[in-house]
Amino acid sequence: MNFIDRVVLHLTAGNGGHGVASIHREKFKPLGGPDGGNGGRGGDVILVVDTNVHTLLDFHHHPHQKAGNGAQGAGSHRNGAEGGDLELRVPDGTVVLDENGDVLADLTGAGATLVAAQGGRGGLGNAALASTKRKAPGFALLGEPGEARELVLELKSVADVGLVGFPSAGKSSLVAAISAARPKIADYPFTTLVPNLGVVSAGDTTFTVADVPGLIPGAAAGKGLGLDFLRHVERCAVLLHVLDCATLEPGRDPLSDLDALEHELGQYEGTFGELLAKPRLVALNKVDVPEARELADLVRPDLEARGYRVFEISAVSHAGLRNLTFALAQAVEADRAARAVPESPRIVLHPKAVDDAGFTVEPDPAEPGAFIVRGEKPERWIRQTAFDNDEAVGYLADRLARLGVERELIRLGAERGASVTIGPVMFDFEPTAGVDESDYLPSRRGTDLRVDAPTRTRAHERLAAKKARKQSSGEWDDETD
Repeated sequence: MNFIDRVVLHLTAGNGGHGVASIHREKFKPLGGPDGGNGGRGGDVILVVDTNVHTLLDFHHHPHQKAGNGAQGAGSHRNGAEGGDLELRVPDGTVVLDENGDVLADLTGAGATLVAAQGGRGGLGNAALASTKRKAPGFALLGEPGEARELVLELKSVADVGLVGFPSAGKSSLVAAISAARPKIADYPFTTLVPNLGVVSAGDTTFTVADVPGLIPGAAAGKGLGLDFLRHVERCAVLLHVLDCATLEPGRDPLSDLDALEHELGQYEGTFGELLAKPRLVALNKVDVPEARELADLVRPDLEARGYRVFEISAVSHAGLRNLTFALAQAVEADRAARAVPESPRIVLHPKAVDDAGFTVEPDPAEPGAFIVRGEKPERWIRQTAFDNDEAVGYLADRLARLGVERELIRLGAERGASVTIGPVMFDFEPTAGVDESDYLPSRRGTDLRVDAPTRTRAHERLAAKKARKQSSGEWDDETD
């Protein structure tokens, strides 16, 4: 079977390229300065609706998809190339769900797009990291890894009218009779295994009809092909109950079939509202058989008493099909007119809270005296840091200090040496390592005197001695020194 309407996709966006630490070197230019370029952005994985695609079969065979990685930067201020975006073509009517089953997007209409996995940012080169204190940084930021996601794609047919009925009720024959579609027709149940769409014209109205797998009791719970059936009638504006008036199965008649169908429609929990809220018509099929004609005339008053519009038809002789198609066109036009009413646009604002610091600090429940820092910025900075470079670690400490992470840890009672976890990294709390960037002492590239505790202590002792000498000689100036 070549029709696939539900797949699980494993998507990986491209990684961002690393920034580069480079110093411009040229004869007679001893102070060329940093010229390391930035890394390129990783490619996104994008879902795009293509009207020429009608199934999710390609993703069934190739569920793992990955976008291109960004290139690393280079010297002479050369930025790395961006990774190529990966566009995945999906059918019209594809619903995208996340790992928890929540709907992320309903992709309808040609060209509708969704960025399913975001590419990683490229790391900054040392040219972009230079400051008055760090005139020639000996480090660069790493590129961020691309987003990895597991998404579920479900195809829900985009049709105006959905045919609802038991197996062998004549749904496929009806579609073939009122449209140019040629679905498989045979004299055994579950002939239709995949949805078939037919285009019907009635006067000036053109609409589509979906012939989907037959329904049996318990379909809403997954019996038979029920879920495959019900998924494809969710979008339909109108439902048509096709009732078999010539069935020879014991215990079945049009009224009991209708009750069973309505029960299953009511039990199904769809994405786009209740199925019983849709307009529903009834077609009593196979009236070309004399016994079926008598049964149709017998049950029609009961059906009309329930409020249904009833049509006696024959997909073989085409009896009653003209009246049915015009009635369906009228119901479809009414639904289109209701949807055409413009809604007042709503602009939803999500302002940042006044007390939102961009991160949270909380005690680690698994270890007394330890803390966990969460937040988009701190976790991103951790991913961008090369921990084999002391200067990069000192720069990270400065960033966290400016954000207020150390201040919050001290407020919560964190002591020196306490374990602090940010993302995948755990380190010992050192409150003097990055109190302020002015605490930074330029040293050999790739090193930071503050990272090593004994070296940091001696450096601060030298600064304190220098300050004392200047103050004693009257050379100390609070503004310049």
